[in-house]
Amino acid sequence: MYRIIAGRWKAKKIAAPKNFDVRPTTDFAKEALFSILENKYDMQSIAALDLFAGIGSISLEFASRGCKDVTSVEMNPKHTSFINSTASELDMSLQVNVQRGDVFDWLKKFRNRKSFEIVFSDAPFEMEEKKYYELISLVLNNKYLKQNGVLIIEHQSRMKFDHPNYVETRKYGNIGFSFFNPNKEEDTTIE
Repeated sequence: MYRIIAGRWKAKKIAAPKNFDVRPTTDFAKEALFSILENKYDMQSIAALDLFAGIGSISLEFASRGCKDVTSVEMNPKHTSFINSTASELDMSLQVNVQRGDVFDWLKKFRNRKSFEIVFSDAPFEMEEKKYYELISLVLNNKYLKQNGVLIIEHQSRMKFDHPNYVETRKYGNIGFSFFNPNKEEDTTIE
């Protein structure tokens, strides 16, 4: 069970079937994360990519806050079906585009097709550390982030990243959100 924190569906409780093996981001952590994001972005004018979407806690939070372009990637067919049905029930079907597939395969297949202001990843905590770095490379090296974009990795708070694009980690209990800037390209234009 989780709840949507803010926006159109503020305080709406979402209950997943009991047999789902999920670990939705805690309300406390999600509230802190979206406070950070809403200080930087206008939710109604951005595109967001939710990797390892689970049962849609983050995707539906983006949609509730007015984000019109949310792509959710999740491998488990029961979970993708749950996200689709919940989005439909909450009249968010036009905002939330659910893609079923392995996140790594999906990132390799769709590279350079679309970029996002926010890419969020909530990979399973037991994922090997080297896979986190592979994920970061796939996102940053394949133009999934716009120039003003941010990659956010949710992970166990004791994990630390050593990466040139790493900006900071915010910790909330036993979870952390690590933030990464996009790869900077040589740009000779003056803004």
